[in-house]
Amino acid sequence: MKILSITSKSATFELENLSPYYSGNNFLIELNEKLVRQENRNVFSVFGLSPNTDYICKANGESVKFRTLQSSIEISVTKFGAVGDGIHDDTGAFTVAMNCLPENSVLTVPAGQYLLKPVFFKSGITVYLEKGAKICGAAARGDYPVLPGVLEGIGCRRNIGTWQGEEDDCFASVFTAYGQNNIAIIGEGEIDCGAAQGDWYFNHRVKRGAWRPRGLFFNRCDGVTVLGVTVRNTPSWNIHPYFCSNVKLYDLVLENSTDMPTTDGIDPDCCTGVEIIGVKISVGDDCIALKSGTFEFAKRYKTPCKGVTIRNCLMREGHGGVVFGSELSGGIEDVTVSKCLFEGTDRGLRIKTRRGRGRIGKCDGVTFSDIVMKNVKVPFVINMYYNMGDETGHTEYVWSTDKLPVDERTPLIGSFVFKDMVCTGVEYAAASFHGLPEAPIKSITFDHVSFTFNENAEEGFPVMREKKNAVKNQGLDFRCVERVFLKNVVISGQIGEPVLTEDVKKITIL
Repeated sequence: MKILSITSKSATFELENLSPYYSGNNFLIELNEKLVRQENRNVFSVFGLSPNTDYICKANGESVKFRTLQSSIEISVTKFGAVGDGIHDDTGAFTVAMNCLPENSVLTVPAGQYLLKPVFFKSGITVYLEKGAKICGAAARGDYPVLPGVLEGIGCRRNIGTWQGEEDDCFASVFTAYGQNNIAIIGEGEIDCGAAQGDWYFNHRVKRGAWRPRGLFFNRCDGVTVLGVTVRNTPSWNIHPYFCSNVKLYDLVLENSTDMPTTDGIDPDCCTGVEIIGVKISVGDDCIALKSGTFEFAKRYKTPCKGVTIRNCLMREGHGGVVFGSELSGGIEDVTVSKCLFEGTDRGLRIKTRRGRGRIGKCDGVTFSDIVMKNVKVPFVINMYYNMGDETGHTEYVWSTDKLPVDERTPLIGSFVFKDMVCTGVEYAAASFHGLPEAPIKSITFDHVSFTFNENAEEGFPVMREKKNAVKNQGLDFRCVERVFLKNVVISGQIGEPVLTEDVKKITIL
């Protein structure tokens, strides 16, 4: 058992084993010899601690000593006039508190319902949502100020708002931060952004005044922690770190209805140093999507998304489990996904790009290990013909299978390693890797990976591209890949050959 995080109010721990998300047994948590609760997850937290105090946590037959951090001030938001009845507008109380408190302060939110319009963070502030505390986002579109895509002045240019890899106007989120450091939202409370009560999903692909807000939006911040809380009912993505560094997302629950469109769980965007650990996600789009902007955006900023760790997460009900793109022109590098459980997502790993996204950066250095996928329609997809998002995806330039000239708009996909994985209940295909003739995928390695299929599966499309065929129970499909290495790969119950290849330069099967 190791410590993931210590704050003045909480401690978060992780059990080290090979079981994804769940520990494999129920165990008791004790804090200073007092029973806290029973638990069965690898990542868990204890809350309601006192600052600058020694504790001993016992769990799963182990004990860990720790000391909580000291805070400057700890004060309830009710001292600033918050009512917490779900009717009174408490935005002013939160805003005044944010501006009055010094760095390293804790703003405590007691049990109750707090109706909020967007609140902006200040550096060094922790918002602590006690058990029973619920933030209720305002439903009316007019209650949300606009974050301009670009602010320009004499010798000054700032990108404030964003939408799908572009600089663009968007509405502020219930909790928003721009250029702040060492900020946190922690606790056992809930952030309900109220999207279902508004008009956010009416013509959701049409910009109306500005683009839809996220649940939590952090822009150009260093040191962001979100821990323990539940975030649900968001107008678009639940949590969006954008040009941020040192982001810790631990022990969270992220929920949206499966029929709520483009409601991703977590979308790190042009970020460095992101840890997503112990998070349960069930949403209406991709569970976790790593991004780095579209082509012109990437040319301006040249900022990849890199140094991402995803571990001990449960991804249930989403279009994709861990997704790259499709806005990945700046590159995505150094990504490790381990000990995760995927249940019922359409895809497991999914990389979506196309001609036009370019090679300002590359997708490379990705490892998946100790993963279990249950009833995932297609566990692995790399699609360099992705046709969704906007009208450019339907052009001949994107869908042509001819070998086109390589230029700055040709995407680059590097090496991927998948090891020690079990995939059951596969429906469409075990894997579909579709590289470009002029830019094949560099390398795919499967090491100790097994696949079994759903005998009652219906046909479907493994990849989203213009020219595609419906399949079911198909094996591993490699197209335009330079090197394929398969070691101890077991495929049972497929229809047709277990391994299909087209324009693969070298394949090794052991």
